[in-house]
Amino acid sequence: MTPTRLLRLLSLFQSRRDWTGAELAERLDVDVRTLRRDIERLRELGYPVHAARGVAGGYRLGAGAALPPLLLDDEEAVAVAVGLRTAAGGTVAGIEESSVRALAKLEQVLPSRLRHRVSALQDATVTMEGGLPQVEHATLTTIAAACRDRQRLRFDYLSHQGRADRRHVEPLRLAHLGRRWYLLAWDVDRADWRTYRVDRVAGPTLGARFPARRPPADDLADYISRRVSSSVYRYRARVTVHAPIEQVRLSVSPTKGTLTPIDENSCLLDLGADSLQGIAYLIGMLGVEFEVHEPPELPAALAELAGRLLRGAGVRPSVQ
Repeated sequence: MTPTRLLRLLSLFQSRRDWTGAELAERLDVDVRTLRRDIERLRELGYPVHAARGVAGGYRLGAGAALPPLLLDDEEAVAVAVGLRTAAGGTVAGIEESSVRALAKLEQVLPSRLRHRVSALQDATVTMEGGLPQVEHATLTTIAAACRDRQRLRFDYLSHQGRADRRHVEPLRLAHLGRRWYLLAWDVDRADWRTYRVDRVAGPTLGARFPARRPPADDLADYISRRVSSSVYRYRARVTVHAPIEQVRLSVSPTKGTLTPIDENSCLLDLGADSLQGIAYLIGMLGVEFEVHEPPELPAALAELAGRLLRGAGVRPSVQ
């Protein structure tokens, strides 16, 4: 088997899950007997190629005990390199060193043209310290495995109010919003869907498997966004914003508020913050006209902010 054909066969297996022998032989321009020898050579090199007999039989590249080399096209290689650089300084704790090691291995074999693309992006990027709490990678992977395998989880949880207790849940999905990780799960003791910040989860342990439960919504991303933005803040506000929802969405973090379209030129904003002044500031940052529905205390906070801005600009508010 020539090295070129070996790489070609490996590339085919990594581009599609299942192949018939006839398809592979045709792609490689060889007969079926030669294909079988090539398959055996891949197995000798550590690639677990599984075969199925019969009319619907064929070949599939499976998972083995060790990680074999991967073949990546140009765009995939750049994406992996950028992802590793991001992980090296991201919000998941404990993977920084391994990300740097993996990146060093990848960049060592990258063609010059791709290495220059990755380096250009790195040189043009400044890493900002966001001050957000990191998530332990072991915690994240344990939760992800529980979601995948439908296994119950028990963990210690620190609530937004600073209260620590033990939770017993059936995990459904992880979500990454606003540089924070969240878990959507059915709380067994409370018999309700709950959303948990993963950086407040400690010591997760896997439990028994559970049957699939109907999700709380079809659009889980929107559901989690609404739960996150409505459940953790002391103050809530409802405001009609006189601008298209696509424009307003650019200024509203999914962890702060949710948007509902009214018509093509306005939308309803549900917003949360830990103070009325914080809500006033967020609304003022939209830079568009708006109308407050609730809470009744918000107009006074807006007036106080407006007065402070005017005084800062050297303008004395007129007295009516």
